[in-house]
Amino acid sequence: MKVYLDNAATTRLDEKVFETMVPYMLEEYGNPSSIHAFGRKTRSAIEVARKTVAKLLNVSPAEIFFTSGGTEADNMAINQSIDSLGITHAITSKIEHHAVEHTLQILEKAGKIKLSWVNVDEKGNVDLNHLEELLKTNERSLVSLMHANNEIGTLLPFERVGEICEKYDAVFHSDTVQTMGHYPMDLQKIKVHFVTCAAHKFHGPKGVGFLYIKHNIKIKPMIHGGAQERNMRGGTECTQGIIGLAKALEICYEEMDEHIAHIQGLKNYMKGALEKAIPGIEFNGETGNENSLYTVLNCRFPAHPDAEMMLFNLDIAGVAASGGSACSSGSNQGSHVLRGIGTDTSRASIRFSFCKYNTKEEVDYTIEKLKAMMV
Repeated sequence: MKVYLDNAATTRLDEKVFETMVPYMLEEYGNPSSIHAFGRKTRSAIEVARKTVAKLLNVSPAEIFFTSGGTEADNMAINQSIDSLGITHAITSKIEHHAVEHTLQILEKAGKIKLSWVNVDEKGNVDLNHLEELLKTNERSLVSLMHANNEIGTLLPFERVGEICEKYDAVFHSDTVQTMGHYPMDLQKIKVHFVTCAAHKFHGPKGVGFLYIKHNIKIKPMIHGGAQERNMRGGTECTQGIIGLAKALEICYEEMDEHIAHIQGLKNYMKGALEKAIPGIEFNGETGNENSLYTVLNCRFPAHPDAEMMLFNLDIAGVAASGGSACSSGSNQGSHVLRGIGTDTSRASIRFSFCKYNTKEEVDYTIEKLKAMMV
């Protein structure tokens, strides 16, 4: 049996999305910047996709900028807001995605900003009192905190953080890569200036995403060399990817309630079954339905001589899971997120992440294999 439980890394492409993309790879292949009919048709398709995304998020199409994915979008928001808005102080946490953490550290090393780290507790919850204290005692700041942690699933109180940032005139950027398409987002109601998206996290294609920039924020482009994306991002647009992104997000919104019920059910079922099957198992991050991303379950297993081999043995058994972020798969440093919340890293931790295609039978098979490993 083959079981894919690494959906926080990437998801299977939805067949409906693929069907929507195919014509723009085989038939409608004009360059969107060309003025002839071939180009005008693809340009029109991109703008329809932009309007689709904007409508779903309740924003203006002019606030959506297509990118190559979440990492580029995070870099663009952070680098260009600091460069364009005169910001010299930034606040983030030790458990952010490296697209955020490393970018801010590079800016600090270059002497462009002072960087402050907001406290997080052992479950990955941001200390809002400390955040407010940092905002109160520093110059106008950029706050970059992810909506849901990609490894442990702990959710940020998104709206509350936005309100705190507004109180101190801070610029608020949130990496929403793990929550886009999984939760309804009305960006008119959330006081956030930048949010990011990667289509492959919600059954869209890899290599495409977007950055939302609130209309009252004006930043300089990061990529030069063309007038694409209203002079904000040079380079020929990935037409088929943009079409696929919009279709995937549209499907997510149409089927969201059904998918939340199904996936949350699988997560709760696996957690309960593991507690019975493996005495001493614990879970990293928040796991309650209110404070946790419903697609992620991060398990900390009891001490075992073969703990370091668990992921490899699961792979041999046909089960795909993760020890942390796929973006750090070439690193031997372990999970910076688990270190950041003070987790006992001498015990093996594995992230299982679910999607609409997973089944209870797959979960049962995985638990059977895990139980056998702990003997």
